[in-house]
Amino acid sequence: MRSEPPGLRRSLGVVDGIAIAASSTAATTSIGIGMGSLAATVGLQAPAILLVAFVPILGIATAYARLNRHEPNMGSGYVWVGRSLGPWLGFLTGWVTLVGTLVFMAYTSAVTGSVFLQFANKAHLHTVLGLDLDPNSTALSTVVGLLVLTAVTVTAVTGVRKATRLQTWLLVFEYAVLLGFCGWSLITGSHAFQWSWLNPFDIHDGTAFAQGLVLAVFFFWGWDAAFSVTEETKNVRDAGRGGFIALFTMLALFLYGSVAFQREMSLPELLEQGPQALTYLGAKLADEPWASLPLLALLFSAVASLQASVIPTARGLLAMGRDRTMGQVWTRVSPRYGSPAVGTVLVMSIAAAVSVLALAIPRLNEMILAAVNSIGLTVALYYGLTALACAVRFRPLLRTAPHEALRAVIAPGLSGLALLGIGAYLAKSYVTMSDDFELSPDNGWFMLSVPAAIVVSGLVMAAIAKYRRRSPYFATGRGTDAAAPAPAPEVP
Repeated sequence: MRSEPPGLRRSLGVVDGIAIAASSTAATTSIGIGMGSLAATVGLQAPAILLVAFVPILGIATAYARLNRHEPNMGSGYVWVGRSLGPWLGFLTGWVTLVGTLVFMAYTSAVTGSVFLQFANKAHLHTVLGLDLDPNSTALSTVVGLLVLTAVTVTAVTGVRKATRLQTWLLVFEYAVLLGFCGWSLITGSHAFQWSWLNPFDIHDGTAFAQGLVLAVFFFWGWDAAFSVTEETKNVRDAGRGGFIALFTMLALFLYGSVAFQREMSLPELLEQGPQALTYLGAKLADEPWASLPLLALLFSAVASLQASVIPTARGLLAMGRDRTMGQVWTRVSPRYGSPAVGTVLVMSIAAAVSVLALAIPRLNEMILAAVNSIGLTVALYYGLTALACAVRFRPLLRTAPHEALRAVIAPGLSGLALLGIGAYLAKSYVTMSDDFELSPDNGWFMLSVPAAIVVSGLVMAAIAKYRRRSPYFATGRGTDAAAPAPAPEVP
């Protein structure tokens, strides 16, 4: 008798989903590094734009939870959009999610290395074996970041339950530090709280509003990682519960942090400090060694975020692999650990290769930076398509259960259209902000070309999956059921 291939283990609960979603969203990193960028875009209306962005994100989350209850699948948007809106859009949803996360990992690994070296310097460790531990060294930061990426990959390979436990402890520490220092700022800050900080209508420039909204959506990006482990969750509803709890927690932390920063720092200070705002806050409020705690929290947040990026990416590729829209190598599950071990290592290897190539090709580094700056467009695209898929799938409820349709059709539909509309408006702004194309992260045409290249490459890969691999996904528009074995491949 032929033995069944090893499968994923259902070992996770609500707390694990919260840990994965919260780690992937990386509130400490978003607040510590991103508040300066948000202030540069919308000024002191950062709390307002975060509140506005939460409205469509909540509608998107409702769509994810509803679709996950109806069709639990680790492929999430890739499967749901494929069934409701068509396989080409479904594959594109999965593709932009994967590429966006890989680019984020390549960028974040170098940032993690730099933060690690900064902390080493603060601990009076400036040289090791004659090597100068300079946090401004791109090469050294990348090498250290790749070592960290390797370590978190090992943890992810040996079991997602072990990974979520590590993430939980990292979250507890970083949130304690964040709450403590931001609470200190709220009490002692010299800049009076203004209700105008919560008024989005004080943002008078339409392009700034759109840019700020997409950037704020990027702040929330990652909560949907909870749905990537739905096939490893004991109760399918726990994935939705974990995602929602993490999402509301992120909203509270973002508002808390943004108001605290503005209580302690003026707008010029925020703009000047940029990605060093959290460490600057720590130095401003406390003496050493307490002043180093925010930097350590930032390091823990970056490590947890890297690990939380590896986990859903490997599972998204596993879902695509069992549909034969991607290679079968992604479907291998370790019989020892019950995780997609080979795929997890490959994901890490691809992100590491992009990081190393960025050292050898300076222009590639600019492309990665541009991708990070414009990744909000791809996030808006796949969130918007998933929400519309929910609205289309459950549209009969408009006739049979109008009250239920409000949550399953109207809220997701309006949220999806809002994100897609804002993305289109911002893309138009990129076209008009620069006269000529230039390889620079500040050039509008270049900023638009990166997400456009991701979309075009996705369509090319979809064509390969349909015509060369002859994936059944393009015939049925459905993903392979989690409980059913994937069909034998027709094309080697």
